[in-house]
Amino acid sequence: MDRLFNLCPECSLPLIVEYDLNADPGLRNELRDRRADTSRYHELLPFDDPSELEGLGEGCTPLLAAHSLGHLGDVRFKDESKNPTRSFKARGMAVAVSMAKKLGAKSLGAPTAGNAGCALAAYGARARLPVFVAMPKDTPRSIVDEAKGFGAEVELVDGFITDCARVVQARLAASGGFELSTLREPYRVEGKKLMGYELLEDLGRLPDVILYPTGGGTGLIGMWKAFDEMERLGWIDSRRPRLWSVQAEGCAPIVRAMDQGLETAPAWEHPVTGAWGLRVPRAIGDRLMLRALRESGGGAIAVPETAIEPAADRIRRDEGIDAGPETGAALVALERLAQMRLARNDETIVVFNTGGNKYSR
Repeated sequence: MDRLFNLCPECSLPLIVEYDLNADPGLRNELRDRRADTSRYHELLPFDDPSELEGLGEGCTPLLAAHSLGHLGDVRFKDESKNPTRSFKARGMAVAVSMAKKLGAKSLGAPTAGNAGCALAAYGARARLPVFVAMPKDTPRSIVDEAKGFGAEVELVDGFITDCARVVQARLAASGGFELSTLREPYRVEGKKLMGYELLEDLGRLPDVILYPTGGGTGLIGMWKAFDEMERLGWIDSRRPRLWSVQAEGCAPIVRAMDQGLETAPAWEHPVTGAWGLRVPRAIGDRLMLRALRESGGGAIAVPETAIEPAADRIRRDEGIDAGPETGAALVALERLAQMRLARNDETIVVFNTGGNKYSR
């Protein structure tokens, strides 16, 4: 693409970047000697030159063995808290902001439930582009202050992230800015897909099971895309990890859609959860997520609110990992899947720690 796009102008659905890939086993070996950040994978990203990346050292996060969970299997935490602004959102924003700048954007905006707004603010500052974000007014003050600290203009909205999206779209329509909402442009998913590539590099193979705390679901969609690309490159065969989407019982649109056999996930009425990254009542990538979950042989699971923070606290105390509540939800989900024999103790299981414990600080 040589100009800025949001959704497909014909069908109003997300645009996905496709590459002309051929088998290239040598590239996999070359990666090992490169810088440990997003630029490591530049041939598999939309840049003409890696210098176009406005990076902050994001990516190549550690995959840590879970010492206290050996009874559940070979459990590993992919620790995204080591990214800039301490969350996985840095990956997508690094690529999306860089491409927006390259294609001529003069200012940027997005709604956020928390971490995305902070990452956009940081990468906007790096790219020297003004940033506007809208957050629900009950967003923790630490998140608001972080986004403002990187120079973003922040508006607090009475409502949920879907209400914030309308505020952002109206503001950008008036100002001529470019929207970087989840899957409303093609490039955040390109940054997020690198989590899938890194799992192959970390393990030398793909895991059997992946548990992923899910709001907008860009990472799930991105990793599923990465697995297809890696097969085309000749790096893996057709086997895939079983993907499990983890949501809170108070906001579980993907779980409900899976349970009811739906192709899309209707908006969740009155979403309630203290795991702010999971409080996304409607995801534009719902169709893509549901397809990936079903094709992988995985599924979606909702966990009770009362179990989330105690589980996150266990991860922090037992593993020394800076786990946010979303990761606590994933641990509860893993324990339930183990009880149901949907995740076995002879398997390699990756739990994504999507971000650090930022909400109480």
